[in-house]
Amino acid sequence: MRIALLTYSTKPRGGVVHTLALAEALVALGAEVDVWTLGRGGDRSFFRPVAPGVGVHAVPVEARDDESVGERILRSIEVLGAALRDSGEEYDVVHAQDCISANAALGAGLPCRRTVHHLDTFTTPELVACHDRAVALPTHLLCVSASVAAEVAAGWGRTPVVVPNGVDAHRFAGGAGDAVGRATWAAHLGRYVLALGGIEPRKGTLDLLEAFAALRASSPDHADLELVVGGGETLFDYRDYRAAFDARAAELGVAPVVLGPVPDPDLPSLVAEAAVLGFPSTKEGFGLAAMEALAAGVPVVCRDLPVLREVFGPAVLFGASVPELVDALDRALRAPVDPDVGRALAASYTWESAARQHLEWYGA
Repeated sequence: MRIALLTYSTKPRGGVVHTLALAEALVALGAEVDVWTLGRGGDRSFFRPVAPGVGVHAVPVEARDDESVGERILRSIEVLGAALRDSGEEYDVVHAQDCISANAALGAGLPCRRTVHHLDTFTTPELVACHDRAVALPTHLLCVSASVAAEVAAGWGRTPVVVPNGVDAHRFAGGAGDAVGRATWAAHLGRYVLALGGIEPRKGTLDLLEAFAALRASSPDHADLELVVGGGETLFDYRDYRAAFDARAAELGVAPVVLGPVPDPDLPSLVAEAAVLGFPSTKEGFGLAAMEALAAGVPVVCRDLPVLREVFGPAVLFGASVPELVDALDRALRAPVDPDVGRALAASYTWESAARQHLEWYGA
């Protein structure tokens, strides 16, 4: 079976991490897989090496500082769609992982399957249309949680197949044993609350900032904590949100350490050294970063969302509001959930299992 997996970025976003891990697992099961993506800033491949046997097509797209978000989205769709249409490649399955690549495939006249990782609420007209078409028009839909599948059914009347993410649990468990890497992060950052995914509305970063400031002020036991934010490379324009975050941090007397995208080899030890992972996302499909933290034995505090209740159950602590997040962070630091519960949960999600279920879906 010849499969094209499509994604919109080469950077370590959750959907891109998913795409590469799925591609590698499919190849290990005997499938032939190419991954198509947009290469921005001269990128010719992904944020990490990809296993031999996985084909990579990084389609160049030039940076333009003078275009709006909507214009950037439309141009991204056009560039990737043209590359797919003109490539001469033939696939048994074309499987998009996001609305941009799904619209590119549809525009190229290719029958397209789609994974809906989560549903967004956009205000940019071009993104609203992109999002809706990418749920309504693909031939088949897949979701990584039953909660998101239920949202799709309620909003579009479609019934996606549900296949949970895999997790590279062994890699993040290994981060816990990386004494040198952890010591390096500890020397640089001290004791820290970690957030991943950048400073974005969907990641709830402002709420985490408020909760962190209140937590640190609540007890001398927490006075030495730092707030560390990693990741965040995106197509979208969150400059206003970032400005609001920076202004509020100054008002609160908090100086967050903003790392940006973290080199892939360094990520497991960064996660493993964290005192707690804060995960107050307002929308998620599965919560891969939180599951990786559990694999490393790190306590996790999540926003109280149905999807995160579904995926994580008793392995994490929840908070629905800033005061509840403060309380959950305090409990995670003083009396965390037994880390073996989280380790076992993370180990139960494998990419091999996810790939086998995808192959069944492709044959449907």
